[in-house]
Amino acid sequence: MIYSPAQRCLDVLELLADEPEGLALSGIAGRLAIPKSAAHRFLAILAGRGYVRQEGANGRYALTLKLPALAFRFLSGNGIVDLAQPALDRLAASTGELARLALVEDDTLTWVAKAQGASSGLRYDADAGRGVILHATATGKAWLASLPEARAVERVLREGRLGTAGLGPRAVTTVAALRRELRATRRRGYGMAVEEGEPGVAAVAVALRPRGDAAATVCATLSIAGPLARMDAARRAALALEARAAARELEDLWPARAGSARAA
Repeated sequence: MIYSPAQRCLDVLELLADEPEGLALSGIAGRLAIPKSAAHRFLAILAGRGYVRQEGANGRYALTLKLPALAFRFLSGNGIVDLAQPALDRLAASTGELARLALVEDDTLTWVAKAQGASSGLRYDADAGRGVILHATATGKAWLASLPEARAVERVLREGRLGTAGLGPRAVTTVAALRRELRATRRRGYGMAVEEGEPGVAAVAVALRPRGDAAATVCATLSIAGPLARMDAARRAALALEARAAARELEDLWPARAGSARAA
């Protein structure tokens, strides 16, 4: 396959997004399997536009804050965070746990808003830079369960995290186990993860559809997560009901509010 310079620049951005300390030129070239001269050319393009910086003449290359700034500009412009934040704040306050919203975008999920309900004591604060691991999070399962099963499995395999290290002790590791979990999620009506994305953490999540239309494509997920010590099976079921109620509120508002913000 022949890659264009634009594709390679995007490859560099995605690579550096997982390397907060940056990478040397040789490391970038090696990871992308391209010559150093080509890697340097792509880095020069990105540095010239302010997306990448180099620390010292022979230092590592790292992302700047320009890319997240663009993301915040986009979210501010389409009104989604403004739409969701009041509902998230109320949900976090009523449950005493972390409430989060993730948007479906380009066949994946991205966290866009959150509210912390635990003001003191034991609490769960998610790593802001950690992405949605589809098969090991309640959020991921809530969305995957809305897809045809073959497509859901293909998406998890493409993500490349199934069976890898660095997840919780109860994360599924095989396609067969993933299929069983997705079927259980559909029967239950909400996603659930218990020590799957991270040790000691449990979460529930529900899918959002515009106007609550069961035939509409899922546009987002709403989740509640907290320490496993206070999230036993009975409380997880109760929290799922609260998440579903908050999701209905957002579903009723979603089309009009988001459209109005874009038009304005």
